[in-house]
Amino acid sequence: MCIQSGELVIISRVNLKGKWKFVRSLRFRIMIIMMLLGIVPAIVIENAVVQSYEDRAVSQRSVIVKNQSDILCNQLVSLGYLEDPTNEVINGEFNMLTNIYEGRILIINRDYKIIWDTYNLDRGKYVISQEVIDCFNGTETSRYDDRNQYIEMTVKITDPESVDKEVMGVMLISASTLEINTSKEILEQKGIMILGIIIVLILVGGYILSGILVKPFQKITRSIEELTDGYLDESISVPDYLETELITNAFNRMLARVKTLDDSRQEFVSNVSHELKTPLASMKVLADSLNMQENAPLEQYKDFMRDISEEIDRENTIITDLLSLVKLDKKAADLNIESTNINDLLELVLKRLRPIAGRQNVELILDSFRPVNAEIDQTKMTLALSNLVENAIKYNKPEGGWVRVSLNADHKYFYVTVADSGIGIPEESLNHIFERFYRVDKSHSREIGGTGLGLAITRSAIVMHRGAIKVYSKENEGTTFSVRIPLVYIA
Repeated sequence: MCIQSGELVIISRVNLKGKWKFVRSLRFRIMIIMMLLGIVPAIVIENAVVQSYEDRAVSQRSVIVKNQSDILCNQLVSLGYLEDPTNEVINGEFNMLTNIYEGRILIINRDYKIIWDTYNLDRGKYVISQEVIDCFNGTETSRYDDRNQYIEMTVKITDPESVDKEVMGVMLISASTLEINTSKEILEQKGIMILGIIIVLILVGGYILSGILVKPFQKITRSIEELTDGYLDESISVPDYLETELITNAFNRMLARVKTLDDSRQEFVSNVSHELKTPLASMKVLADSLNMQENAPLEQYKDFMRDISEEIDRENTIITDLLSLVKLDKKAADLNIESTNINDLLELVLKRLRPIAGRQNVELILDSFRPVNAEIDQTKMTLALSNLVENAIKYNKPEGGWVRVSLNADHKYFYVTVADSGIGIPEESLNHIFERFYRVDKSHSREIGGTGLGLAITRSAIVMHRGAIKVYSKENEGTTFSVRIPLVYIA
């Protein structure tokens, strides 16, 4: 069987990807944490136990050797051993002590001369070391050499009957700790064996426990996959942990939002189709009516053509608004930001709309509380504010209404409010007025005109500027739109 190199590379990459997938999983991380929490303390405890045993064993050996050495030192003085080191009894005790502890004993007189050596190597030589000097000065020493495995200590030889306790000689003793180190190694081996058992238990227990802990998250994954595949139509629920409950709640909110957006998309497509089809249907009826008449009167012909022209203008208005909305849906990078005098911009907006307000006997009022300069896209912001003011004029009282536009600012934002004395908006419609093609009263809106896209365009333009818009309204009491825009644009 032949496997091409390219296939082998692909298989290797797939296997490697699968391995890394487990390494990146929550289950693997839980196992690692459990190992760290279990193994590290076990290692520390094992080292502490072994070290404690070694310290205690060395301390006990030192105390025992010291006690026996003190007894021998008292005998040395009483038997005059420092003047005549040939006492067989004392030498026999020396030999017995060195055999028991596998050590060595040196007896040093006041002249720093070695008068007895159990190894019989340095007898008659002189020794001047810091430990011996310190002992002659009254300070006994004890040192443990763990590398060479022995204890070395100096013991004063004094006359117990003398008052000043003058140091007459020094006993230099070295005792082997090979037995202690052997026991220490055995203890370490047992500790390593126990540590290995602990590691195995932690791995097995960690694998099982991590599986139990991760199971609710696997439930969430399966539920989302079933939902994606279309097996579930409702929200998901995995209340095993507080965390999984929070995740599922957040997902359900997102799902509800997605469903709302999908419904809005379907409604938008339906509305666009209807809005574009209606003028075409009207033009079709008018054109067919003319075609059915062989000798249509000139006045009727002109009247029908005037209606067709109006329907074309209406179609063109809808398309223009749709194009504006599409442009506003693009990235904010398309904004042409420049420093603008907002007072002048609002005055220009109201100047353009005064003829429309005059035809409806609506009074336009502008209140500027301070000079305001901000970084905005003039074209898009003018379009947004114009839509708000134009809507306030269109949906005002038949006679004697008013529209008040106010401008204010603080250190961070400028605020524009557009208040009117119009027909107001029902409470159940307030959450939908910024949706595309949404109309509160479709029959009344037909009489007034418009495409139902004005507020959607306004909101998109304001959001692109990192701003916010809110609406407050009551039926038959008027409406107030409140806009907040940052003075400095931050991309």
